[in-house]
Amino acid sequence: MADQEEEELQMALRMSMEHSPSPASSSPPEPKRIKPRDVAVAVAGGAEFPAEESPEIKNRRMQRELLAAAAEKRASMLVKNQPSTPAVAAAVAVPVAATEVAATATEVRVSESEELGEELTAEEANELFRIVFGGSVSKEILAQFSSDPETSMGLVQHEGGPCGVLAAIQGFVLKYLLFLPEESSNITSKTPQRPWHRESMTPERFAALVRGMAEILFRCGSNKKVVIATLNVLDTNGLFVNDGPKDEIVLQALEGFSMESAADMQKTLRVSTYTSSASVIQRLEAIIPIFESRMGAMLFLISALLSRGLVSVQADRDDPGLPLVTAPFGHASQEIVNLLLSGEAVANVFDEKIDLGGGMFLKGVSSNVEIGFLTLLESLNFCKVGLHLKCPKWPIWVVGSESHYTILFAFDPSVQEENEMEERESRIRRAFDAQDQSGGGGFISVEGLHQVLKETNINLPQDKLDQLRNAGFVVWTEFWQILLDLDKHLGGFKDSSGLMGRKVFELYHFNGIAKSVPIGNQGETPMQRPRLTKLRVSVPPRWTPEDYMAEVAATSASSGNDSTKPAGPEPPQHAPLVDCIRTRWARATCNWIGDPPSIV
Repeated sequence: MADQEEEELQMALRMSMEHSPSPASSSPPEPKRIKPRDVAVAVAGGAEFPAEESPEIKNRRMQRELLAAAAEKRASMLVKNQPSTPAVAAAVAVPVAATEVAATATEVRVSESEELGEELTAEEANELFRIVFGGSVSKEILAQFSSDPETSMGLVQHEGGPCGVLAAIQGFVLKYLLFLPEESSNITSKTPQRPWHRESMTPERFAALVRGMAEILFRCGSNKKVVIATLNVLDTNGLFVNDGPKDEIVLQALEGFSMESAADMQKTLRVSTYTSSASVIQRLEAIIPIFESRMGAMLFLISALLSRGLVSVQADRDDPGLPLVTAPFGHASQEIVNLLLSGEAVANVFDEKIDLGGGMFLKGVSSNVEIGFLTLLESLNFCKVGLHLKCPKWPIWVVGSESHYTILFAFDPSVQEENEMEERESRIRRAFDAQDQSGGGGFISVEGLHQVLKETNINLPQDKLDQLRNAGFVVWTEFWQILLDLDKHLGGFKDSSGLMGRKVFELYHFNGIAKSVPIGNQGETPMQRPRLTKLRVSVPPRWTPEDYMAEVAATSASSGNDSTKPAGPEPPQHAPLVDCIRTRWARATCNWIGDPPSIV
């Protein structure tokens, strides 16, 4: 292979010199060379190469030399078709070694510009660093705010810090895996399996990850543009040239790397702007190993901020002077989570904004979102999550605690639908109240009862009707109790499931913080894995008294000898996550198997 490349190189160089009208002896003085960074030794032919080259560096140099020779050939062909002049002849007769170095240097500059993008200005770097970290940042915070490659279950982290970023990305990945698999398959069919993909990163998961990241960034850019940030240290290690294991190349490139000041940020960050979805997806596919590295969460956050625009980010915030990554533990602020979910870096979780008077406002989430948000702080009455975040388009929520963000999701979108029994109860109650002439006393006349039965399609048996008419008026509580015991097909609320209007469904909770999980025999090293918990959720109708539900449960349990009747509900379990769930489904009870779900 090396011999073939050498022959191709020599042939290209000979062809580039075929049209030189002057002998080598009359060539002009050799132009100045670009000094190589490494110690060089002279070899035959006047060219200089780094001493003790590694195979990767040599391979890369050979590729650039071939490109330079091909460019030289094209230039000579153009010269052949032009009138020959002494100046042109002299230009073509430049010695091979000098032309090779100059053309290679040009090729390097073009390659780096195309692959890595532009450098931030000093003002942009200073403002970006101040927004993210404030005046300074410690190595401890940078170490905390680092991500780790995915597992078969989802994105994983080993320290607190990037959870706000990773949880938001995980939510969008689940959206495409669970509810829009056809869109992911469209990308998968066009994208070959990368040799550096891990076994757990199937084509479907890879496509969902890329699609989710692209959607977040486009939302931050108001669906007009996306800015993707990467690091210039990566190109020097052949990430965009070699076909080897990209994750290992990134790992080696980032060894000892840090970004502790605005000057470091300006020196190492490179940004590129895109306006089409196809170009963004193509770019992300090419550099996913960068986002899987320890700098991945930080680079994605910077990409989101630059896509939104630093001026717009500061305008979104209530207090622009505070850093987005908070000391001393490097946790992501609520503004980061809101930016990734809604496209706006607002600090609050309520809908729209609150007018404080005097032209001052507290800004909340202004539009519907794809992925929602729930928080333990609402159950403690510290805040109120609005409907935009509480009722997203898809049944996926980022869950916030005092110091961590996790993910809650369901397979079935109907978990967000209103309880059918509750809707029917509301219609019956409105019809009853319309006949109430007592000013809200809760009773109606017998004639009013017949009108209610007609409007709500309730078919009461004669004995039940006589029971209600005996007193000459009808009280709501007595009427309602009869409806609870009346079969559903007659217009009542009793059904064969025994749920009595309860809504039962399943939720899944994912915590990306790795936890030691025992594997194999005793004495083996535990595996570090995130945690996934399945919860069975039961939500009683809002009109059902707790004591009545307890009575129903006891009745169901006592009839356990009849195998044809459904078993009663399991005793409810409690964990802080249940308090979060109740902010979305009031009075919900939950059960699970194994360890309780953790939101910290």
